[in-house]
Amino acid sequence: MDKHLIVGLGNPGSGYELTRHNMGFWAVDELAKSWSLSWRTKEQAQIAQQNRIFLLKPLTFMNNSGFAVASLIRREGISPGKLLVIYDDLDLPPGRIRLRPRGSSGGHRGLASIISCLGTEEFPRLRIGIGRPAPGVMLPRDWVLAPIQRDDVPALRDGISRAAEAAQAWLDQGMEQAMTQFNRWDKED
Repeated sequence: MDKHLIVGLGNPGSGYELTRHNMGFWAVDELAKSWSLSWRTKEQAQIAQQNRIFLLKPLTFMNNSGFAVASLIRREGISPGKLLVIYDDLDLPPGRIRLRPRGSSGGHRGLASIISCLGTEEFPRLRIGIGRPAPGVMLPRDWVLAPIQRDDVPALRDGISRAAEAAQAWLDQGMEQAMTQFNRWDKED
């Protein structure tokens, strides 16, 4: 059985804990909780493990996430195709999720760091929508690091739960089945 790695992107420290940029951290926290796992700090990351499945939260800050990811992948012999990266996305409405089997960074610096350190875009990713700020209200870079507004909390919580479910489906059923199940965009959503 192959080893798998699910990475949640975010920024360490209490100053960033309740920001949109930490959606990936929250999703892997949800998985760790549902699997009754504990986090341990090793090198530049927090790691939880269940048999041959690793959860990872880089402690290198978002723009340098690739260093911690590449370190664990190389140490454990995990292929990039068995890596799932969960992160926030400005271009999806709050709480909406989207799985993709591969692709560019789309301007996300944490994902760009992973692509650079691994030397490939050929790994699965799961985006959690955080929406964009209203025009003229705030720059996107400030939006992702601003405290979450109360009105967005229910949708973002739902997105985190759905992301954890989608990650479990990716492990259990593979990417195609998980995409079919979780990439639907129903009108009533």
